[in-house]
Amino acid sequence: MQILTAHLTRFFCLLGICLSVQAEVSLPNIFGDHMVLQREQANPVWGKASPGEKVSVSIGGQSHATTATRDGSWRGTLEPLEVGGPYELEIKGSNTLTFSDILVGEVWVCSGQSNMQWPVRVSADAELQTASANYPEIRLLSVPQIAAQEPKDNFNGSWNICNPKSVADFSAVGYSFGRRLHNTLGVPIGLIDNAWGGSAVEAWIPRDTLESADQYDELLTSWDKKAATMTDQIFAAEVAAYKKWIAGGEPGAKRRAPRDSRASNHRPANLFNGVLHPIIGYGIRGTIWYQGESNAGRAYQYRSLFPLMINTWREHWQQGDFPFYWVQLADFKQEAPEPRNSAWAELREAQSMTLGLANTGQAVIIDVGEGRDIHPRDKQTVANRLARIALARDYGIEMAWQSPSYDSMQLDGTAISIQLKHVSEGGLHTFDVYEATGFEIAGEDKKFVWAKAKLEGENKIKVSNPQVPNPVAVRYAWGDNPVVNLQDRNGLPVTPFRTDDWPGITANNIK
Repeated sequence: MQILTAHLTRFFCLLGICLSVQAEVSLPNIFGDHMVLQREQANPVWGKASPGEKVSVSIGGQSHATTATRDGSWRGTLEPLEVGGPYELEIKGSNTLTFSDILVGEVWVCSGQSNMQWPVRVSADAELQTASANYPEIRLLSVPQIAAQEPKDNFNGSWNICNPKSVADFSAVGYSFGRRLHNTLGVPIGLIDNAWGGSAVEAWIPRDTLESADQYDELLTSWDKKAATMTDQIFAAEVAAYKKWIAGGEPGAKRRAPRDSRASNHRPANLFNGVLHPIIGYGIRGTIWYQGESNAGRAYQYRSLFPLMINTWREHWQQGDFPFYWVQLADFKQEAPEPRNSAWAELREAQSMTLGLANTGQAVIIDVGEGRDIHPRDKQTVANRLARIALARDYGIEMAWQSPSYDSMQLDGTAISIQLKHVSEGGLHTFDVYEATGFEIAGEDKKFVWAKAKLEGENKIKVSNPQVPNPVAVRYAWGDNPVVNLQDRNGLPVTPFRTDDWPGITANNIK
């Protein structure tokens, strides 16, 4: 009889009608105690149950019923809730789950690479920042770093109330951004940090999207070869050899800890599947993003990869063209004694070009970097500039939010007159010294030299150099670590630009 029962159970399970196992109702960890739900919009709630099981979701006087599909997934949608709380969310099926201390306010995703991941505890004014982080209506959620080639539905993490202990290891840019919003709007703020240091933009894009774009075949093939040559045995041997080298006093040349290419944060789709997919669909206002350093060597390719990533996130989220604001690369590495080509300048250009997408914004920080450190410690200035964008664009707070940027040029005898747009009232201002620095000029020979720049009116600059009597092009802040000082009266720096379109040094780099 037992053998017959076992055979029947196996048979029905193969048909997808497993009678002997009753799955409890569950939700992924994006939902939990202390979470923040996005105000002024319907919020999806989803999870798992037994196939065909009736599930009810209740909160704030509203209740919604749904039924689990054949694969056990279920989904409901909460009607917009009043700002504030706390609310209690109850999910009923064969069992009952209750989440408490839920607030309704503004939810932002904080993503990118190490400069977004960089925690409060090692940023400028860390002691003051952590000691003063008593904000019970700011809630923090960090997604663990798991790389995967197949989409993950959950992660090991939970929402935390913002206090000196919980904020210490949270994104400094994310926290400072959220604090600005909270202090200005007076509503609860939810911050979801899934940034991963050193990540490449292609790792944040699904494999099928990259394949269908039909221009990243070499990039994908290159990674397929890397992954195919790595096995558990090979990686274990590399780790053992590295540990032996450490134990032996690290003789000879310096070694880097072994990395499994299969789980790389550069491998296409790995981070989309591992740290983004588990949160996709959760109700948000928008995303702040700080990434690009890892793609600087392929800056021209970033012109298409970055907007592809943004559009793909929006498509999968099914929440329209939600706001997406990013940080342009800071100044970094050695200051150049003479004008030269720069991969970092080309990456900044690619970022600026992405502003053509709807609901996007860029925080320019060409004045905030540290030449000897790719991780500038001043994260509050970065967050302030992101907060300006959000407060002005999404919350109707009247303030300047765009850095002045290039508009047009006109030949003016032996000089070139540059006109800027987005210059706030009060016009342009040179910081520290009277003369505007960071301009270079070239003739038809394409050889740039430093130029003299004279401010004319509120938004014009006349650029010249006697060595170039017939100029054709001007560049500003075009370098890894340019010495520049032009800004508006709010301290928003002029966006790096060039008037030429001559091919750059990364034009042919595709993998």
